[in-house]
Amino acid sequence: PFFVNRGGLPVDEPTWERMWRHVGRIHPEGERVAQRIRGAADLPKIPIPSVPAFQPSTPIPERLEAVQRYIRELQYNHTGTQFFEIKKSRPLTGLMDLAKEMTKEALPIKCLEAVILGIYLTNNMTTLDRFPISFKTHFSGNYFRHIVLGVNFGGRYGALGISRREELMYKAPVFRTLSELIFDFEEAYRRCWHTLKKVKLGHCVSHDPHSVEQIEWKHSILDLDKLTREDFRKELERHARDMRLKIGKGIGPPSPTKDRKKDVSSPQRGQASPHRRNSRGDRRPSGEKKPADSKAMPDLNGYQIRV
Repeated sequence: PFFVNRGGLPVDEPTWERMWRHVGRIHPEGERVAQRIRGAADLPKIPIPSVPAFQPSTPIPERLEAVQRYIRELQYNHTGTQFFEIKKSRPLTGLMDLAKEMTKEALPIKCLEAVILGIYLTNNMTTLDRFPISFKTHFSGNYFRHIVLGVNFGGRYGALGISRREELMYKAPVFRTLSELIFDFEEAYRRCWHTLKKVKLGHCVSHDPHSVEQIEWKHSILDLDKLTREDFRKELERHARDMRLKIGKGIGPPSPTKDRKKDVSSPQRGQASPHRRNSRGDRRPSGEKKPADSKAMPDLNGYQIRV
């Protein structure tokens, strides 16, 4: 049933080819089974979740609740197969095209897909700031990764996303500071017997769906094993202050052209430098040194096993 488009609509061939490739590794007759399901005429109609539409007078908190409700209705993908291939290095416009495909196919999603979908569904909320928040936790000898879309409206922080755990996805925008939001996630992880190890914070995402900029996923990398509790709080508030300053100056995420020029012509400043740039090449590791090859592709496999 997971391979049937809700409402019986055909799914585009590239998506089905990806499904068959993964299914074939597990089930030798996976393609035949999928074709038999697609051709069945007696399958019950599965309702397609409606993409939320808002009146201009609808308050932002209510819109966020509706967006989260839509993400939840798509359901979490428990199949072990990633239905949508997301490359973090793609420009924003390409990721928004992928989000539009998600709304069309209405298949179950995972946390990274929920972040892209959350950005797409909140692009018209220009007074809302959106930024990615990634978590790395440890439990029973294994490491787990999770990501949500942080939001800031009227100076209050919250989050959108999806998870197997109810407490690790949606957070209403009621937290006075960014540190309060992150500490709430940390406490939720603690209730799941997970120990929070790292938090990665990105910068605000552009509201222009046609932007060729890339999302800045890791502007601040906070290693909790190398930070005291107070230092952790200060780094979180420093990141929040950086975002406010960037927005206050009317500076969006750096364009790829400017970013490349900075990377080529100017060496990266050390941590002790009193000046800090807002480009993607100048990320504050906060106790963790980044590898020299900053352009290596991120490992997306880690997002397939999480809480």
